[in-house]
Amino acid sequence: MCGVAGIYSPSKPVDGNELDLLTDSLAHRGPDGRGTYIDQNLGLGHRRLAILDLSERGRCPMEYLAPDGRKFVITYNGEVYNFLEIRRSLEKLGHSFVSDTDTEVVVAAYSQWGIKALNIFNGMWAFAIWDPQS
Repeated sequence: MCGVAGIYSPSKPVDGNELDLLTDSLAHRGPDGRGTYIDQNLGLGHRRLAILDLSERGRCPMEYLAPDGRKFVITYNGEVYNFLEIRRSLEKLGHSFVSDTDTEVVVAAYSQWGIKALNIFNGMWAFAIWDPQS
């Protein structure tokens, strides 16, 4: 299982070294990749265990640009069994995808339906999504 990490620091910008230490403490959870994302007071970290889309396109934290121009960032671990069905529905609504991961489908579904997207996922997961618009 991948390792996910996050820091929210309302009073000061996230310290990149602290996020690195937190993310690296999860190395045993994901030997296939490591990533971090910082946006001022929020930091997301990820240790990847690659199962779907072994390419760099599947790395996390993953940035997603919705059809309406809004940007989202996700760190994710899990498996959504019906992600291909959800992906097809999202494509009909104008979403496009650069990876073959369920990660990208999860963040796209959130961009489309908000928290209600959780009701359509069949599987097991843990994730954090940064929505700078809200």
